[in-house]
Amino acid sequence: MTDEKMKNGTIEFSNSRYIQDGKGEDNNINKLTSHDDLNKLENNNKEDYKPHEHRILQHPNSYVGALIHIVKGSLGIGILSVPRAFKTAGLLMGTLGTIFVGILCTYTIHLLVRASHKICKRTRTPSLGFSETIEVVFRNGPKCIRGWASFAKIFVEVALSLTYYLSNAVYILLISESLTKLVSFYHPLDESWPLYFKLICLVILSFLCQIRELKHLVPFSLIANMTLAVTFGITLYYMIATLKETDTSDRSLFTGLESVPSFLSTVLFSIEGIGTIMPVENSMTEDKFLGPVGVLNVSMFLVVGLYTAMGFFGYLAFGSDTKAAITQNLPDEGIPAQVVQSCISIAMFFTFMLVFYVPTEILWKHIGPKIQPKYQNLAQVILRISTVAFVILVASVAGHNMDSLIDLTGAVFFSILGLLVPASTDLLVNWNDWGKWNYILWKNVLLFIAFVFSIVSGTTVAIQKIIR
Repeated sequence: MTDEKMKNGTIEFSNSRYIQDGKGEDNNINKLTSHDDLNKLENNNKEDYKPHEHRILQHPNSYVGALIHIVKGSLGIGILSVPRAFKTAGLLMGTLGTIFVGILCTYTIHLLVRASHKICKRTRTPSLGFSETIEVVFRNGPKCIRGWASFAKIFVEVALSLTYYLSNAVYILLISESLTKLVSFYHPLDESWPLYFKLICLVILSFLCQIRELKHLVPFSLIANMTLAVTFGITLYYMIATLKETDTSDRSLFTGLESVPSFLSTVLFSIEGIGTIMPVENSMTEDKFLGPVGVLNVSMFLVVGLYTAMGFFGYLAFGSDTKAAITQNLPDEGIPAQVVQSCISIAMFFTFMLVFYVPTEILWKHIGPKIQPKYQNLAQVILRISTVAFVILVASVAGHNMDSLIDLTGAVFFSILGLLVPASTDLLVNWNDWGKWNYILWKNVLLFIAFVFSIVSGTTVAIQKIIR
């Protein structure tokens, strides 16, 4: 799940660079050279160097395995929140908008992966993670921005970490809302109960999030996947049953331009999964990730299709009553509905642990080396408890505004990671050749405009909802 550490890369020495070969072999490029000589060597060798062939992986991912990873990583709370986006925008706008955002996200992921491949060829590196790709692109870009390489890497890591932590805050909100809905059928509750459920999560997760090895989280991942499957199946059953008994003639096709910012933020939150792309691509030894029927296109086609169908039929079934998560629309009575509330709570609880692993590893990578070995275990414990407490605090402050927190996360962090960063990377990696009529420059200008619109309008609408 985490990006691989960059073991091979570019080390700068004033006016010269040292390029390490992906295999660590001695060859004519593994020596100190001037920029001009290096550029000649790169031009001669970059087409011959194929990063995938130099990846030494104990368990490489196949085409099918990589496709399953991306599809599975996209099927979480995001798909449960898409019906609310359709309620915001209307059936027609929701359908066309979801497809458009899906195509846009797929395209920007293409930009990032292609940029990573290009910079890997130039530096003769087998693979680079998300933040490492940005760092090396900056370090090998125009002279005026090379000094910003470390900042660019940290910027991406901070954005990734906050995205994961805020997503976990959404999970906590869904857990507390689901448990409240479940328990309230059997026992009268007051407004403080959701807070009690959050505190219970704080205590339990403070212990469970001390698990530090990814392989030990596999059983929890299996449970989360199984309970999510049950949730989707029963929710689909209720949606179909509701459609049979409901007059859907009053469903809106388009609610107006003022609904666009909230809709875009929600769909970006739901579909965008750029943080998990590079680890999956780096786990492949075959060059089958891109291309017309590559892993990325096929998986995103499936994901966008599923999200569009869930959003369309979810809003069609529940109309203006559609909640932030479609599971909240299920009735309180009935064993299947109560099973859904239990399953979604379990799934989000264990998904929290999996998502929590990524940003915590990023933080520890920076904090760990600065701490004496004898205190490192204690420091890890404190770090993990503190970050769990931070996430619970955010969820508590958000209160019942799960939809606003989803919009805010999508508007800010998924716009940064899904629009700004890929556009910047594509612009810099092609700095010396922007193509005919500088089309690479102009298309990225359009992406920058889309980023500004998304972050400004989406954040404004989300904050207005929170303070009402």
